[in-house]
Amino acid sequence: MSDKIKPIGKKNPNLPFHPAVRAGDFIFVSGQVPKDENGNMCDGTIEEETRWTIESVRRILALEGVELSDIVKMTIFLEDARNFGRYNKIFAEYFPEGVLARTTVEARAVIECKIEMDAIAYKPKS
Repeated sequence: MSDKIKPIGKKNPNLPFHPAVRAGDFIFVSGQVPKDENGNMCDGTIEEETRWTIESVRRILALEGVELSDIVKMTIFLEDARNFGRYNKIFAEYFPEGVLARTTVEARAVIECKIEMDAIAYKPKS
């Protein structure tokens, strides 16, 4: 691994990647699904799953002293595009200023969930 890339978070021994990596001033968060603070999958409404997923992203960023407001780009994968309005309402609660780029697509995850998100944040090293 390059000395310019720093893994963030504890790697799952069954998966070939980390929850996030820092490359310079950018933090790249791997796809997150609805999990609680103990890493257990959570099944619920699209609103609940959206909150759990954003909170998963928040927890990973916090390991590096980064906040949701430092996110510059997110990609959202919805199992069912008909849930867009309901998910978007919750998303807007977390990002009221909407100062980030975002892509939302309909795609099935490889595990049973309604939503998956990845993120890119920008936070210069101190």
